[in-house]
Amino acid sequence: MALRLSLLHISAVVLVVLFSFLLNNSESAATQGACATHDHPNPLAELFPNNATGVLNATLAIIPIPLATARRLIPPQYGILERAYRTLIPNFPEGMYPVMVQAAHDHDVQFRAYGITMDDFSRVGFEFPFLDLTGDGYSSFRWAPAQLISATNDIALDGSRAYGTLVSPAEYEPACNAYRQLANGATYFKGSSLTSAEFVELEMTRLQHPTLSPYSLELFRNITNQPTFANATSCDNMIRLFNTSMSVGAHAPVPVRGRVRARAFPFQGGVKEWADVYGVQVATPFIENNYLDCRTMRGYSGTGGPGDSYMSGFNSNDEL
Repeated sequence: MALRLSLLHISAVVLVVLFSFLLNNSESAATQGACATHDHPNPLAELFPNNATGVLNATLAIIPIPLATARRLIPPQYGILERAYRTLIPNFPEGMYPVMVQAAHDHDVQFRAYGITMDDFSRVGFEFPFLDLTGDGYSSFRWAPAQLISATNDIALDGSRAYGTLVSPAEYEPACNAYRQLANGATYFKGSSLTSAEFVELEMTRLQHPTLSPYSLELFRNITNQPTFANATSCDNMIRLFNTSMSVGAHAPVPVRGRVRARAFPFQGGVKEWADVYGVQVATPFIENNYLDCRTMRGYSGTGGPGDSYMSGFNSNDEL
């Protein structure tokens, strides 16, 4: 019951913020730009009119980094739940940690009951899943400390900053879609900050068969449904649905492999490049509950698999 009350309170807060923005700007947030997108319409707006809903078309990719590096980058108060991610990827290299890069296009975001829609925008950043934010030894949270977000969308920029995220206004290639097709058949996505030298670039090639990827769709479903935080003053509860018509048949998730180049927080020391990076390209509708008290998410079991709730034999002392 406490969680439900919190969600209702937060929804009201979000509405106040959105209405305040709309009243103080001459152009309505409902006015879309000249962009033409290939994304599908939001199928959840009518079903969940009192929540923020939308479509997220994304490339999600795992970058293995040394566990010692992860421990240096992640704030020390947050334990790393290694047992949780090894339950999902038992063959993951020893001594390594799975950073996820998410390069995404947000489409048709709405608060249907209040007639509010947002302009589409793109975002990209490095995210650190399977963290013990609440100290219970089993609830997995995802740290997303920084994002490059489309400079044209003030609501998205300010909304992310409200979590304590380091936000850079950015321009994107392509401007209106999750990626573009190259002549060699690969897909390309790049976000470049307008205020610094930061950028993130992905070039990915489709795999012929899902079994060629070391990562299951379940891993990405688990990670993307973990509550997200930046400075832990509040948490974002985005519920990504992987079982709708948007993710089956001709629109089924596509396993990919490629390279990632970036100069972006929290990685330091110039441009980084990772080759043979595996991931998935998938469009998912989502329901979002914003600015929740992170403590109410303790024991959250909405990720649909292991790593989000109590596992037999798991001891909180197993975290790093």
